[in-house]
Amino acid sequence: AHAVIPPRKNAKPWKPTSAGAIARTDAVNAQRYLGRTLWRRWSGYHRRSCVETKMHCLKLMGQSLMARNFDRQVAEIQIRIAVLNRYSALGIPVTEPVG
Repeated sequence: AHAVIPPRKNAKPWKPTSAGAIARTDAVNAQRYLGRTLWRRWSGYHRRSCVETKMHCLKLMGQSLMARNFDRQVAEIQIRIAVLNRYSALGIPVTEPVG
């Protein structure tokens, strides 16, 4: 596993005194070479950000489960996820070719 932490827009390379400094300098160089948007997709940061947003939405539906039985808790979580997926699908545009 490696840390995917986006450096600031005006980040400067650090001296290679530790493994963390080397990783950060690599991220800064890759971000300069690819650009910020492409770096996010290349490094996996965009996917991580999307998952964090979805988990935040899931937590807004309630911090605790109402069911006491484990099988019913699993079903309750699946229902919450189905509701979130339905809401997400409503916001995604449908693109159709014309002509």
